[in-house]
Amino acid sequence: MTELTALTIAELRDTLGRRQASAVEVAEAYVAAIEAANPSLNAYVAVTPDKALDMARASDARIAAGEARPLEGVPLGIKDLFATEGVHTQAASHILDGFKPGYESTVTANLWADGAVMLGKLNMDEFAMGSSNETSYYGPVVSPWRSEGSNAKIVPGGSSGGSASAVAAHLCAGATATDTGGSIRQPAAFTGTVGIKPTYGRCSRWGTVAFASSLDQAGPIARTVRDAAIMLKSMASVDPKDTTSADLPVPDYEQSIGETVKGLKIGIPREYRVEGMPEEIEKLWQQGIDWYRQAGAEIVDISLPHTKYALPAYYIVAPAEASSNLARYDGVRYGLRVECDDIIDMYEKTRAAGFGREVKRRILIGTYVLSAGYYDAYYVRAQKVRTLIKRDFELAFEAGVDAILTPATPSSAFGIGAMADADPVEMYLNDIFTVTVNMAGLPGLAVPAGLDSSGLPLGLQLIGRPFDEQTLFRVGQVIEDAAGSFAAPKWW
Repeated sequence: MTELTALTIAELRDTLGRRQASAVEVAEAYVAAIEAANPSLNAYVAVTPDKALDMARASDARIAAGEARPLEGVPLGIKDLFATEGVHTQAASHILDGFKPGYESTVTANLWADGAVMLGKLNMDEFAMGSSNETSYYGPVVSPWRSEGSNAKIVPGGSSGGSASAVAAHLCAGATATDTGGSIRQPAAFTGTVGIKPTYGRCSRWGTVAFASSLDQAGPIARTVRDAAIMLKSMASVDPKDTTSADLPVPDYEQSIGETVKGLKIGIPREYRVEGMPEEIEKLWQQGIDWYRQAGAEIVDISLPHTKYALPAYYIVAPAEASSNLARYDGVRYGLRVECDDIIDMYEKTRAAGFGREVKRRILIGTYVLSAGYYDAYYVRAQKVRTLIKRDFELAFEAGVDAILTPATPSSAFGIGAMADADPVEMYLNDIFTVTVNMAGLPGLAVPAGLDSSGLPLGLQLIGRPFDEQTLFRVGQVIEDAAGSFAAPKWW
């Protein structure tokens, strides 16, 4: 039989259902894989083998009783942004030192209710602020991929770099992730995995550490389009504890996979052909267009004229919300505390010691744009631009476009430390193709589509109508079928 850690979620479901392996055997295989690989990849910040085996035993009992749930016995990694009861939850930040919540996030509670098994907590950029997973208090995550002929370590993307690296290296069957400006789709594209940012409101944000509340959304990173569909079905729900969660039925996304795309209209936005875009990205995009033509879809040129304002508007809105959300970390009730005689000194020194450089930068930017005299000039104007970006997409969909095809990233993954001395804006430009989706609250899917000249993964992005993730899974399967799957050569 295929090595247990090489099985997809769909294959695991069938293998466990047919009693060809036990959930305990699967969990043990993953725990062993993590022990062997994590010293090299740094994907996990906390591993929970005892909890995994206890949950696996419970799954085996349910399977034996004929009571298997949708994810029964499937081992998952959880991004360190999701609260997990009694287990390390620190958003990869020093300021939450030692924090173990007494409650469970709604997303993870949904997964456990469907029978999933928790392997541990995954590394990430601190408070989800980053595009390379180099801002974590626990050190950078290393991608399982390497350029051909090179031993240089490369980034897995961010902020969900631990999730993407763990899925690509087969250290979990799938992983939870979050996306505020591209933090699911960019690392998925960098690691040859599938990632979907659902429509804002599709998954509850309750129990998930907040970065920018009007932009954050949870979603899965998985090995295949089908696996992502299976995971999202379990993760999504309405939640009375999150008033922004949508009270809409959650479809069985897996059912849409394999349906024909003949007659669907795929929009190609001219504004995504940015100046200086590498030839490999342009070629990949054209390849995707050709795949849809061959599958019988109609290709339609569209315009999203306010795209060029999305990145600057995002880097006003997101830091502004972050500066507000992160004000709660003061050393008083939980986490790190730098002891001082004076309470103001304690606040200041705790925050200075607890937050990393990138988080401090964004808090300062956010506080500045919200300050008296600048609020209208920056924050209010950025929100107006956001409305215009959303309207661009609405007009495209009103014209009959079913999905929009774009590149996922402006390049393949880069080396760890390669941008250490660069202008921060260079790092922010990694999100140039993804932030529009968050600003408009739309669903976006990244699917592996090929390898660059160095043998590193490249992805394409599909953008859908609000709450129409099923169409994205349907059209995403076309790319997966045409491009095939990509596995990192094992070196760790």
